[in-house]
Order: sequence, then structure tokens, then C-alpha cells
Amino acid sequence: MARIIGGIGTSHVPTIGMAFDRKKRGDPDWTPLFEGYDAVASWLAERKPDVLVFFYNDHATSFFFDLYPTFAIGVSEEFAIADEGLGPRPIPRLKGHPRLARHLAESLVNAEFDLAVFQDLPLDHGCTSPLTMLWPHSPDWPGALVPIEINVVQYPLPTARRCYKLGQAVRRAVESYPEDLKVVVVGTGGLSHQMQGERAGFNNTEWDMRFLDLIEREPETLAAMRHVDFARLGGSEGVEVIMWLPMRGALSDGARKIHQSYYLPMTTAMAVALFEEPGAPSRAAAGAVKRAERAPA
Repeated sequence: MARIIGGIGTSHVPTIGMAFDRKKRGDPDWTPLFEGYDAVASWLAERKPDVLVFFYNDHATSFFFDLYPTFAIGVSEEFAIADEGLGPRPIPRLKGHPRLARHLAESLVNAEFDLAVFQDLPLDHGCTSPLTMLWPHSPDWPGALVPIEINVVQYPLPTARRCYKLGQAVRRAVESYPEDLKVVVVGTGGLSHQMQGERAGFNNTEWDMRFLDLIEREPETLAAMRHVDFARLGGSEGVEVIMWLPMRGALSDGARKIHQSYYLPMTTAMAVALFEEPGAPSRAAAGAVKRAERAPA
């Protein structure tokens, strides 16, 4: 039987991938970002999951405003790296897991989630920006990825509670899959930021830290919030943190957060949090919660 062994919440701002590609680890402005991901990368290297179920949003790359699904799942053998205007990033194509993906699609439709199902569409920085920090990819990725797209771009958006319930349904679907697989669920987006309008450049570290606490201890509180509440507290683009809720919904009540990092060098608060299911057989990652830091862009 497949089982979920942990979860990751992460920002997906493109700057994360750019810092990686430009080898900024030794740059004092970017070292805290890399260090924040190191513990999660070590945990993944130790646990060796077979599949990441990856909740993300497409940034008008493969889907567009004339047809943007609320929820969609990719079932391909592999996924190309999207060209977002500067050419595809120099990383391998992502490996899919069609058997698990099709099982999830059928299970979620039976759970009354009306999914779009896609093949042969490239994945953009919503997936790839944090992924290169988390998984070694030379010469190839160590496992497979099942992408689940969530609309946080064009209103009406799915509610926070609907996203949370999606994660709960994904957990049931994974646990009903007969193959012995280790699965990690990943939720992406945010944290606080606003890229346009009168509040362009807005951040709210106090809200970010509260969100990071609630996603562990009181996800139901987040699930009950309205989009306008997320936007008011975290900026208009900060509403995309609802994509952390399916990750949390896919974890058991006993899952605990064993690592958290938060860094605010420019317009978007960058965070990563690692959750582990109970009964894990090896050491915890670094458990200290790193406080907000600011550095010049």
C-alpha cells in the first residue's frame, strides 16, 4: 500500500530558482535562503520518497485565462520544463508517475472533485523553482512527480476549505493505491506579497509567522478563512497560500513540523516548512524555527 511519509510547504517565487541557477549560495544575501532548504533536502535524501504529489499553480504558461481549470492533474510519463520568456531552465524533464496519477484522478472524481486531466503540458516555476532546492537532479531526478494544479489566478478561486478537503481526499486515494510507494505531499505559494496596485511591495511578517503556526496547529482556522482575509493580511498574491492547505489536509493529525525557515530579502516572503508523519524511523531535521531576516535585494 502507498503511504504518505511527510509534507512540505514552500514558496515558489521564481527568484528561488534564479538564485539556484546562478549559484548564489555563497552570496551573503542569499545564503540564508539556501540554508533554509538544506534541512529539507537532507530529509528527502534520507527518506528517499518514490513520488512527490505537488500542489501548485500555473502562471498562465500552460493554462490561460480563456480556460483555467479549478483543479487539474497531470498524468504524463514526463513533463517538459516551461519556457517562461527566457528559455527553459537547464534542468532535466520531470518524471511523472502515470499509474498513481490516474488512480488519484479516478479516486478524486469519485470523491466529487471535478478534475481536468492533462498530458504533455510543461510545468513552470510553480513546480520547478523550489524543486531544484529540494531534490538533486544530476543526471536525473531521484523520483517521480504528480502535479496537481490549483487555480489561484483567476476568480472565482476554490475556497480554502475546498483545498483542505482536496488534500484529505488525496490522502485517502494514496492509501488505497496497492503499490508500495513512499509519497511526500508538497504545497506551494506565497508567503505575503503583492505585485500590483496601491499596496505593491506589501509584506506582512507578523501574518506570515502566524500562518506558519496555524498550518501546523490549527489548519481548520485557515480553512475557515475567506479569500478577502488572506488578501488583506498577505497581499493580493498572498492568497495563493491556500495551496498549502491540501498539503496539510493530506497529512494525519499527528504529523509534526520538524523544520521551518523564513526569509524576506525582497518583494516576496520566502518560506519552507517540513512536516513528518508519526513513526518515522530516523532522525528529525533541524528543528529550530528561524526568525524573519531581511537583506538587500
